[in-house]
Amino acid sequence: MKTFRLVAAAATAGAALALSSPALADGDVKCNGGPSSAWRPMGELKKKAWLENWTVVKAQVEGDCYEVYARDEAGQVLEAFFHPVTLQKLVVFRRGREVFRAKGFAG
Repeated sequence: MKTFRLVAAAATAGAALALSSPALADGDVKCNGGPSSAWRPMGELKKKAWLENWTVVKAQVEGDCYEVYARDEAGQVLEAFFHPVTLQKLVVFRRGREVFRAKGFAG
């Protein structure tokens, strides 16, 4: 009986680790944004996110990309990376999992 409890506890712990929400993407995305003097204003990026019906929580520069933390219409937390010159949406993560990648984007 003691062995059964130990195995059950280990299985429960393993399942909890496997099903727990992973951290958001770590920011290793490469956008090839070029010099920051050519970047579009952050306000334009926030407007673009708003037009997608996102509520922006935080927008910042991450490496050579714009990074946006937002909530979608369903209240889900998103982490998205945009090209700073074109403001093209490149990749979007929800709960650490990729849910969108622009066609041809390898960064």
